[in-house]
Amino acid sequence: MTRPPNRQPAAKAGVSLNRALSKLGLCSRKQAELLIAEGRVRVGGKVVRDAALRVDLDRDRIAVDGERVAAEAKVYLMVNKPRGLVTTRDDPQARGTVYDCLAGLDLPFVSPVGRLDKASEGLLLMTNDTRWANRLLDPASHVAKTYHVQIGTAPDEAMLARFRDGAVVDGELLSASSIDMLRSGGRTAWLEIVLDEGRNRQIRRLLGAFDVEVLRLVRVAIGGLLLGELAKGKARHLTAEELALLARAG
Repeated sequence: MTRPPNRQPAAKAGVSLNRALSKLGLCSRKQAELLIAEGRVRVGGKVVRDAALRVDLDRDRIAVDGERVAAEAKVYLMVNKPRGLVTTRDDPQARGTVYDCLAGLDLPFVSPVGRLDKASEGLLLMTNDTRWANRLLDPASHVAKTYHVQIGTAPDEAMLARFRDGAVVDGELLSASSIDMLRSGGRTAWLEIVLDEGRNRQIRRLLGAFDVEVLRLVRVAIGGLLLGELAKGKARHLTAEELALLARAG
């Protein structure tokens, strides 16, 4: 007799419960884990304490403190991040965060699309639309990000050529799509650097390989979306035209 193949049960479709609460715009995944551990979350009327439980956002009824959690309207924001803020929701060191820029706005839970380090400033996107964010962050999308960078030297063309050739740092090849001089004066200069990938502290590490100090780093554009005249520390909703512009990026 031929035995049927030994089949493993298929994993349940959907997402983990903590991720579901984040996707629904209620809170971060870390905050969701706390709510679940405290027994404040019910799925189908039953208390669930397993943050990894797979749930179907279209079918499962999820409630927190007795109130059903429904998907929030999608929100897309542009923020002009000041230097000195960290790109996180909760900071163990109690430093200022980019969420300080959202004070006074009536918003669901939103997350940054990518990061700018504490010393960097400029254009940061925030949203509760994870699919939209993931498309912009996907390396395959090659969405260009433009930075204006002040450095502590006035490079000649030979030095700029070396920058453009890139450098291997910690076994990783770092390079940019383009590097051009904006202006120079005295012992400093401003460069315009365009990246189409997002590696950790990529510009600082690249220039540091040539012993060049970065004095300021400002992101001024993502795709065709420009930071423009948005005041530092402020946030605003993206327009339909701007969303269409980003949809064509990459």
